[in-house]
Amino acid sequence: MGNCAIVGINWGDEGKGRMVDLIAQDYDIVVRYQGGNNAGHTVINEYGKFALHLLPSGIFQKGTVNLLGNGVVVDIERLWEEMEDVRGKGVHIGPDNLLISDRAPIVFPFHRDQDALEEARLKDAKYGSTKRGIAPVYGDKFLKKTIMMGDLFYPEYLRERLSGVLEWKNLTLERVYGAKPYVLEELLEWAQTFGEKLKPYICDTGKYLRQAQQAGKNVLFEAQLGVLRDIDFGIFPYTSSSSPVAAYAPIGAGAPGTKLDRVIGIVKAYSTCVGEGPFTAEWFGEEADKLREAGGEYGAATGRPRRVGPLDLVATRYGVTMQAATCVALTKLDILSYMDRIPVCVRYSLDGAETDEFPYPAALGRAKPVIEYLPGWGCDIGGVRSYADLPKTARDYVEFVERQIGAPIAYVSVGADRDAIILR
Repeated sequence: MGNCAIVGINWGDEGKGRMVDLIAQDYDIVVRYQGGNNAGHTVINEYGKFALHLLPSGIFQKGTVNLLGNGVVVDIERLWEEMEDVRGKGVHIGPDNLLISDRAPIVFPFHRDQDALEEARLKDAKYGSTKRGIAPVYGDKFLKKTIMMGDLFYPEYLRERLSGVLEWKNLTLERVYGAKPYVLEELLEWAQTFGEKLKPYICDTGKYLRQAQQAGKNVLFEAQLGVLRDIDFGIFPYTSSSSPVAAYAPIGAGAPGTKLDRVIGIVKAYSTCVGEGPFTAEWFGEEADKLREAGGEYGAATGRPRRVGPLDLVATRYGVTMQAATCVALTKLDILSYMDRIPVCVRYSLDGAETDEFPYPAALGRAKPVIEYLPGWGCDIGGVRSYADLPKTARDYVEFVERQIGAPIAYVSVGADRDAIILR
């Protein structure tokens, strides 16, 4: 089986969570390796419907160990609330199946405030943040001004570290934003309240993974967002603050020497985007509303209506390349069933010429989509479970996309339930 990463090819929201939920039964360990509770991984299974923000999507599989790696930023209050919510629906969560890296940075309440204050300051130039404190805490990490999960075990050290960080952070809150400062004792109480609950789960996850690898365990890495939101390779500055590319997975998990044997890239059968920035194939008006409603395209983390449009092959081909995807899962094919003709963005028109290459961010805003149409299939395919049973025009669409993106499509989803995925 080996090690596998499930990653987003486009802007995120491609359906990574349900894919992890589907195949996690074949893996011993599932690892979230980046991002924070700005994620919204929707999973529907025998326990109900879930929008997971921090918990790995393998948490529903009996016998599977789930890890939050050092590359994840952890809001300890929100994590505990999520754990309690999932437990309340009959799912077991304990130190036997959930581990948290002692090197993962903690998202404090002042990070959330700073995130919201900065988006408000930017006004129309905002980046589209979820306001969960993600950018501020990653920024603080590289300034060496974060508190790590392991610090919760050292009260005196925690007090000293937090006191120094808070002195600097309050200068920012008060003098830049005119906001209320935080009080050290109140933050220490907050950290102790939720830290005590989470201490049994905190450990050296890197050591655990290395030992697991030596024992021949199989590891599944779960990404948040997609290539186009990657801090290095995405549509900068309209990106997240971490790296969702598969190559970062072993680093963000705490075991840099781990080899990936398989990378499954998740691609939605049409394009969606939450947040600001260029979105070349975007639809507006009634056309967009119809697709958005058909696909239920509202952010799992924020509830914001997603921007929508036809499948963008230029962006998807770029994402497949950057993820080094060995195969692809094409999700939500069933949503296109209402269309007589299926639009696809095959190229961009940029500065008087057509191109197949994904442009540099500064040029992307000038790109226009070149649309081609494929025949629709005009029937409900939600109950189909065999590729051969799909209408020929649906198979033609899948195979056209496959040829264009340069990676085999191994999975096709035709519904939200766990079993509504066709294996090719």
